[in-house]
Amino acid sequence: MTSRPALAPARSVDDHRQRIEALLRPLAERETERVPMAAALGRRLAEEVYAPLDLPVFRNSAMDGYAVRADSVATVPVTLPLAGVVAAGNAGLHPLPPGSAVKIMTGAPIPPGADCVVPVEDTHGDGATVTIEKTRVAGDFVREPGTDVRAGDLLVAATTVVAPRHVAALAAVGFGDLPVTRRVRAAVLTTGDELVPAGSALAPGQIYNSNGIALAAALTDNGVEVLSVAHSTDDPEEFRRALTAAVATADVVFTSGGVSKGDFEVVKDVLATLGGEFGSVAVQPGGPQGLTVIDGVPVLSFPGNPVSTMVSFEVFARPILRWLAGLPEVATAELELVDPVRSPAGRRQFLRGRVADKSVALVAGPGSHLIATMANADVLIDIPAETTELPAGSMVRVRWL
Repeated sequence: MTSRPALAPARSVDDHRQRIEALLRPLAERETERVPMAAALGRRLAEEVYAPLDLPVFRNSAMDGYAVRADSVATVPVTLPLAGVVAAGNAGLHPLPPGSAVKIMTGAPIPPGADCVVPVEDTHGDGATVTIEKTRVAGDFVREPGTDVRAGDLLVAATTVVAPRHVAALAAVGFGDLPVTRRVRAAVLTTGDELVPAGSALAPGQIYNSNGIALAAALTDNGVEVLSVAHSTDDPEEFRRALTAAVATADVVFTSGGVSKGDFEVVKDVLATLGGEFGSVAVQPGGPQGLTVIDGVPVLSFPGNPVSTMVSFEVFARPILRWLAGLPEVATAELELVDPVRSPAGRRQFLRGRVADKSVALVAGPGSHLIATMANADVLIDIPAETTELPAGSMVRVRWL
């Protein structure tokens, strides 16, 4: 009687994640590119950005009102003749004659000779004169050049992920484009004869392909540029062609399906001949996993059940991709279980949950096919590999989806 060879022990979740991180960490050394300001939102600055000019650029009014000399309004009420009107955008201003006033709008340049602004609500006039009801001192409601930022000051630090507030500041000092780190570029490749695109008619035995579009959405949401989303049947030659096209342009390729122990595991069959490493990780869902490097491009192979695909991405790929994009780490918390939990011995289980106040309730069961109910989850509940049972009320760690 022939005995079977001993199976290699399942790799731990942390070990597999660290292997993926080691493959992807070199992508931190990506090249710099300049993008228009409108495309800079969410991008990581490649270098420090300094203000090229003072802001405000010139002395201007902080209020709608009247520009005057402070000594002209030292005693109030006082009536002054109007010497003109200054609107925002006016240039070539005439000096303010002593003992007079100029009507001025918010943001308009202060005429030479004026040193303060009286808000319109503290005045009344007839179009030819204005009566000032409240005294002012030099500097009141005058914005001086450089009081916001000086030319040469650091405006935004390198590695900052550009947010709307940064866009506002950078545009205000005249930047039309910015130096940013190129996004990580990914290709998605799903497999399976049974998969058809959403929107087409289902024949017997077929299901809709949710993994391709779901992986692309997850990648985009975590700062990655998705170059392509392709699908291959279980034909090895078709898969090789699709894989070659993906590797030719991407920094990293994600495959879904074809990595288990069945008869039609096209991903494992093809990639194993190219040095790919396939095996089991002690996790549920998402046990079968594969790692390959082709021409320097990492290929991460996830199982094809929809929940397994998404949990694999969340647990193994999302943390390093967010780090590469300069995004905050995935948020975690300790919450109280609403429901009792059973978990398989020796496997770290990630259950779908929904948070309410400071507790978390289970969403559906652990099945790796229950993708529709995953839409109701906002966290993954992390059950350690050594835990087989937890009563309601236990504290568990969750990670936000």
